Parts: sequence; structure tokens; C-alpha cells
Amino acid sequence: MEFNTMFYVALMLIVGSLFGRLAALIKLPTVTGYIFGGLLIGPSFFNIMPETTIENMEIISEIALAFISFTIGLSFKASYLRRVGLTPLIIAMMESTLAAVLVAGSLFLIGTDPSFALIMGAIAAATAPTSILLVMKEYRAKGPVSEMLKSVAALDDATALILFGFCSTAVKLLVDTTGESVNVLASIFQPILSVFIALAVGALVGFVMKYPLKYTKTSGQKLTLLIAFVFLSSSISVGLGVSELLSAMMTGAVLTNISSDAPQMGEFSDRFTPPIFLMFFVLAGAQLDIHIIPTVGLIGIMYTIFRIVGKVIGAYLGALLMHTPKVVRNYLGFMLLPQAGVGIGLIAISAGILPEYADQIRTVVLSATLLYEFSGPVITKIVLRKTGEIGAIPSNVKEVPEF
Repeated sequence: MEFNTMFYVALMLIVGSLFGRLAALIKLPTVTGYIFGGLLIGPSFFNIMPETTIENMEIISEIALAFISFTIGLSFKASYLRRVGLTPLIIAMMESTLAAVLVAGSLFLIGTDPSFALIMGAIAAATAPTSILLVMKEYRAKGPVSEMLKSVAALDDATALILFGFCSTAVKLLVDTTGESVNVLASIFQPILSVFIALAVGALVGFVMKYPLKYTKTSGQKLTLLIAFVFLSSSISVGLGVSELLSAMMTGAVLTNISSDAPQMGEFSDRFTPPIFLMFFVLAGAQLDIHIIPTVGLIGIMYTIFRIVGKVIGAYLGALLMHTPKVVRNYLGFMLLPQAGVGIGLIAISAGILPEYADQIRTVVLSATLLYEFSGPVITKIVLRKTGEIGAIPSNVKEVPEF
């Protein structure tokens, strides 16, 4: 019996909802359940979703990535940035960059393709602390580490997207097979120019978006414009060959600073995107090929270990440089380990840049993601307890189990 696309959409929504709920019941992030559910229905296990069907669902990943980036941009309100100062930005830059450098450098030293090492390093920069923030909320965490984490988390993915923009452009130059001579000066400035173009496209779309929103009254019309302009920003960037993630992020950043409708756009996005994000993570799990895990064992170990080292040491150095309290320096990095969201989204982009390494990249990153998502909440509770930032725990909340 053959099924159409709508059946598989329904299947992803049902499986994601079920396994997300099961994950929540055992105190794990719902995204872990989404990925695991996708793994079960994908080719690695029951093959309910064939590989050809998964490939035809690429549009879901594109939509999810555009809205993830747009939402990140909405958080960059000038008043917020003035209030928190440079400290979270410096910490985010340090931990993202050091994680990228250590992962890329370690993979290069063991003999992997430089292009592959660069892409893996760029993906390693991303953090998705949603599960950590949920644990903090559950335990009513309050203190310097908790407050700094919220600010760094808001900026982390932006720094990761910029790093990926540079690295992906550099990789495109490295894999150029046209045989034409490469201008060294152009090679150096091409990544910078690509990032600038992506940001300019996003800024222009965000600026233009303000005006139709201003004269639109109904919620349905505003939601329609939101979807249209986010898609427009992403599609123009793809057409120009620059980062669609940076463009969508810049669209949100400009809109939030010039339009009174920006908060409502954030609310509409939160209502519109949950089923898309659910399918996005289910698809990521379905694409995971467990049969090649043994073949990427050393790469996976290097990626996991050096990403942790980069995040922890980078956060420490950034906090030390900005003279934060000792407790922030010592513990913040351990709460920046989870990786989903943008990190998984970058897998889809990387597959288009280095198709020959698509399976390896997906397997390494998703395997590490599952490890981080399983261990992250437990580590967070331990850190909060050591820093004394756990508040009064409601009687109806069960504690996260210790190791």
C-alpha cells in the first residue's frame, strides 16, 4: 500500500507528540523524544518512512531553520543589549569560537578532509540550551550563573550562525573544482562579503516588513505577512548564494527595533512553529543512519570531547576577561553543552555544501546531540545545587535523578 505525503506528515506529528510526551515523563527534553521517535520510524529501524520520502521533506527543514533564525533575531532589541552590556556577547563569542577551533583543529590533525573539519567545527559552535532553561524554570533557579546563562544563550546561536557563514564560504572555496586560479585576496574577503550581503538582505527585508504590518489589522493578515517575509528573506539569500540563516536572523533583529508589531510577530511565530519544529526534529532522527556509527567512532569521540572542552574553557576565559563573579567563571560553561535547534539545522545546510560527507556529519552531530540532551538536565541540576541557586521546589515537582 502506497501512502501520500499527507500520511507521512500526520505520522511525524503523531510519533513526535507521543515520544515527546514519553521523554517529558522521564524528565528528558522533548526534543530527545522527537529525535528518538524519528529514528524508530526511519530506515535505521522500521523503515515506515522510506529514504526517498525523507528527502522529499526538505521544505520542512528550510521553514524550521528560517523561523529559528528569525526568532533569534527578535531577541536582539537594542534596549536589551544596552542593559546586559558586552559581557554576555564576549562570553558567547569566546565559547563558540574556541569550541569551533578545537573541534576543527583536532579533526584536521587526525587526517580528515580540511573542508569536513571546518564544517564540523562551525556546527560545534552552536548551543541549544532550551532543556537547560526548562530545568532552571522548574527549580526556580535564581542567581548570577542563571542570569548570565539566559543572556549568553540569547547571543550564542547568533555567534554560531556568523561563524558558520564564514566557514561555509571558506569550504565552498576549498571544494571549488572548476580548475580556475583563485585570487588569494578575494578568497580572504569572500566570506566577509557573503556575511555582509546576508545581513544586508535581512536588514532590508526587516525594514520593508514594518510598513505592511503597520497597516494590517487582523491577526490572520499579520500571520500571513510574517510567513511571507520570513520566506522572502530566506529565499533571496539562497538565490544570492549567501547564508539564509543570517538573513532571517537579521530580519528579526531589524524588525524588533523599528516596529511595535515585533512582539506580536514573536507570539505568532510561537503559535505557528511548534508542529514544524516537531517534524523538523523527527526528520533529523529519521535521517540518522545508525549503521555507519562504528565507521565514525574516532571522529565522534573527538567532536564530543573537544566541543565540551571548548565550551567550558571558552566560557571560563570570557567570564574571566569580563571580571564576572568566580561562580560564573567556574560553572557557566557546563550549562552550554546541549545542542539541538540551530546545530541540527546546520546539518541540512552542510549536506548541500559537502554531500559526500552528509551521512557522517549527520551521524556524528545527532549522536552527540542525544548524549548532550540526555546528560544536560542532570548536569544542570548538579551545577545549580553546587552554586546554591536552586529555589524552593514545588511539592508536585519530582527532582531530576542524580548520576
